[in-house]
Amino acid sequence: MPMPARSSSGDTMAEAAGRESIVERPGYHSPQVEVAVRLNTNESPEAPSDGFMAELAEIARALKANRYPDREARALREAIGASHGLPADHVACGNGSNEVLLCLLLAYGGPGRTAVVFEPTYALHRHIAELSHTAVATGERGGGFEIELEPARRLLAEHRPGLVFCCSPNNPTGNSEDEEVLAGLAEAAAPGLLVVDEAYGHLSPSSATSLFAAHENVVVVRTFSKVWALAGLRLGYLLADPAVVAACERTSLPYHLGTFTQAAGLAALGRSGEMEARAARLVAERQRLAAALSSRAVESWPSAANFILFRPRHLGAKEVWEGLLARSVLVRDVSSFPRLEGCLRVTVGTREEDDAFLAALDEVLGGAR
Repeated sequence: MPMPARSSSGDTMAEAAGRESIVERPGYHSPQVEVAVRLNTNESPEAPSDGFMAELAEIARALKANRYPDREARALREAIGASHGLPADHVACGNGSNEVLLCLLLAYGGPGRTAVVFEPTYALHRHIAELSHTAVATGERGGGFEIELEPARRLLAEHRPGLVFCCSPNNPTGNSEDEEVLAGLAEAAAPGLLVVDEAYGHLSPSSATSLFAAHENVVVVRTFSKVWALAGLRLGYLLADPAVVAACERTSLPYHLGTFTQAAGLAALGRSGEMEARAARLVAERQRLAAALSSRAVESWPSAANFILFRPRHLGAKEVWEGLLARSVLVRDVSSFPRLEGCLRVTVGTREEDDAFLAALDEVLGGAR
């Protein structure tokens, strides 16, 4: 029988202890169970087109898998930059936007530095900050989940953070921030960075990219996982001043972005019309779903993303979540998020998926209005 591996101290590797701060920390997860209708992870309900998938097959056949990828992902960065009217040196890419966020925190966070988040918001901003030993200061949002500028300015003046995170549209509440608020945050954050996470930006009428001309400390993070319908390929990017891009390149691993992912991103950018049409269909379905929820016994909030936050009026979030799951419909329970007691979040699906969700919800709620 093989002997267990031993460390230099003589202990088995199974006995070796990880960092206490990591061992005791829960990971960031969303439950994945087999259901008929999965509406909990904000994916695109539509798959990429057949034409796009055929193009990917051709890319795979021509792939030189024995060779390392372009370390700089130059062609992809040029194409992404061109889609935003920016040169390639304003673009950094990663395996999903989460990897880009990690590179940012490795470069601008760390011991002795602070990041600011405004709760409730995307939990991974805090999670990655704490993993990188970056202190986290928390700001509050207003009654409509908006960031209120004057309290935010006071918070930033007190902590002088290296990074300020703002999700717009905000996950899981769905609201977008006004450009005036973002401009005020950028001014107050300087010389620290204002990181605007626009994972759902293609569904929102505004973008922080309009602030680049006046604010060199603005960073916009985007992803191909949502409206581009490429969650399984893991591709994200940031737009920022070249100095920020260079810092992220120094904290990323060599050859971190595979050849196939780079080529798939280029192919997707060549079909931006398909993405825009998909986004328009999502917005229309979001409006239909929001109208349907407004006539049921739930409180719901306006959304500029591909999900809707809601709170059952007469039943607890866990009871409703479990009732939907029993009917093979999976939504996200966000009731443990700060300031979101009793709340659930439903991803906008296809019309058929959303109708199945609404029918299941009616059964769980028992016809209450």
